[in-house]
Amino acid sequence: MATEITELGYITIGVSDLAAWESFASQVLALDVRPGENASTRYLRMDYWHHRIKLVEDPSDDVMAIGLRVAGVLEFREMAARLESAGCDVRLGTDAEATERHVLEVMFLEDPNGFPLEIFHGPLVQYDQPFHPGRGMHGGFKTAGGGFGHMMLNRRASFEDLHAFYTILGLRGGVEYKIALPGQPEPVELMFLHCNSRQHTLAFGGPAEKRVNHLMFEVERLEDVGLTHDIVRLAQLPVIIEPGSHANDHNFSFYFKNPSGFMNEIGWGGRAPTGQSEYFQRDAYGHAPVLENMKDFMVPA
Repeated sequence: MATEITELGYITIGVSDLAAWESFASQVLALDVRPGENASTRYLRMDYWHHRIKLVEDPSDDVMAIGLRVAGVLEFREMAARLESAGCDVRLGTDAEATERHVLEVMFLEDPNGFPLEIFHGPLVQYDQPFHPGRGMHGGFKTAGGGFGHMMLNRRASFEDLHAFYTILGLRGGVEYKIALPGQPEPVELMFLHCNSRQHTLAFGGPAEKRVNHLMFEVERLEDVGLTHDIVRLAQLPVIIEPGSHANDHNFSFYFKNPSGFMNEIGWGGRAPTGQSEYFQRDAYGHAPVLENMKDFMVPA
């Protein structure tokens, strides 16, 4: 079996308003909020894993670490050797650092953007502690085989450098959209990379101040997209992109702003990667941008 990243396992987000995020995570996103090691941290659950998101009180309001999983001990060793032979600066984590992340082993490095990556194996899975959503859901989150969702990042390196680096990690893909966006003189190119049954795990758009453009969670029932849309509207949270369907992953979804100022996407019905290159100029339908809410979003897709 080839050594490769198997999923987007976890992330750490620095948040300036921890109380606002606790409420948002529980009552809007329907995540299970658990205490952290101290008053400045919280864990967010969406399945049997100890956590999928760690919140750390920090003024950055941005992603602080991206946890990418490999299958096991042998793959972990092979990945470390492969990265070192490719000239990447890799540091193996200590036992204490792995324990802090609730994994068996972890290594640290940066991608060509300078964004912090944590490659790990052996997450703590707690089948004795079922996931309980923070508010009612019709179903659950779709995580088995595809990780906790996908993430679009605002790139600082070239597509060529990013593609070369993430190919070392075993991700595949490329530019899938050349899409016209409001206020942009030329179509914007967006790159999507996959590593499992989810159509994409990481995506990269144009430059922006924050590292992260949006986080996407996929739900098992279409009704939960509609329910979340109602809750977002009732809470008067800014909707950035109205409901619609993507041409590449076929997810029916919408986008809204979280307390840190970037976007969350809730979707349903995604397809698997096709295994062949293709690109699109627009979405299948819907996904109309809400122009008055799009300030600071250079790549709103």
